[in-house]
Amino acid sequence: MAGKHIDEISGVETTGHEWDGIRELNNPMPRWWVWTFYATILWAIAYTVAFPAWPLISDTTRGMLGWSSRANIAAELASAKEAQAGFVDRISKASLEEILADPQLSQFAISGGASAFKVNCAQCHGSGAAGGPGFPNLNDDDWVWGGTVEDIYQTIAHGIRHPGDDETRVSEMPAFGEILEPDQIKQVAAYVVSLTGTPSDASLVEPGSQVFADNCAACHGEDARGNREMGAPNLADAIWLKGEGEAAVAAQVRSPKHGVMPAWLPRLGDPAVKQLAVFVHSLGGGE
Repeated sequence: MAGKHIDEISGVETTGHEWDGIRELNNPMPRWWVWTFYATILWAIAYTVAFPAWPLISDTTRGMLGWSSRANIAAELASAKEAQAGFVDRISKASLEEILADPQLSQFAISGGASAFKVNCAQCHGSGAAGGPGFPNLNDDDWVWGGTVEDIYQTIAHGIRHPGDDETRVSEMPAFGEILEPDQIKQVAAYVVSLTGTPSDASLVEPGSQVFADNCAACHGEDARGNREMGAPNLADAIWLKGEGEAAVAAQVRSPKHGVMPAWLPRLGDPAVKQLAVFVHSLGGGE
């Protein structure tokens, strides 16, 4: 075994490693660093004894202090619910008009409704309630069933075409592909588009208006502005739920799509539904 090598300049023993003639000195670590390292080991041991740390087959070690992050969260949630209980109780007993008339209660309802919306409604209507294809934008003033806070409450509480709820919103548009000729569907699609834009063939508008009067005006109105009592949308405002353009309109006339919205009252309870209604009403499109 080769003897130890001592650096001639510093007089310090080297490690034996050498790179391009440069040798690594074997200087010891500073004592403060060594003692700090030992302290961290002792701290880790004490921590694992005092707090939950080691995973077991179906649980973890509990720790001598009995501390639990889940218990802390449960206590915080219970405290928050207790603080909110007074407002929730008042909302439960108040009418929607009374909630809107009380600034403090209204603000609480909007905040609570915003939270409930993110958890239950944003998946379809979007985090900003702007909707998407087949899902209504709740920020505008275009309402199929009405935009008063009472109308909104009714829709949220009982849903749309929700099976098992006798008070759910229901509207069924016939599949006119089984009633009208293909040329008639093209004509009525051109007429509907002409109400807010320019159809591809202007010659189809006049016969399309007659097809509309004979088959569609009973629900959508003679002026095509809809009927909220029947859930018939306004076709003259350039706001489209199922798709925009003649092809989309023709497809909806031929084989209509009918959306479904859950009835939230059984799931969330009356106070939460009231808060949701007040929140949606506050978005800017309420009446």
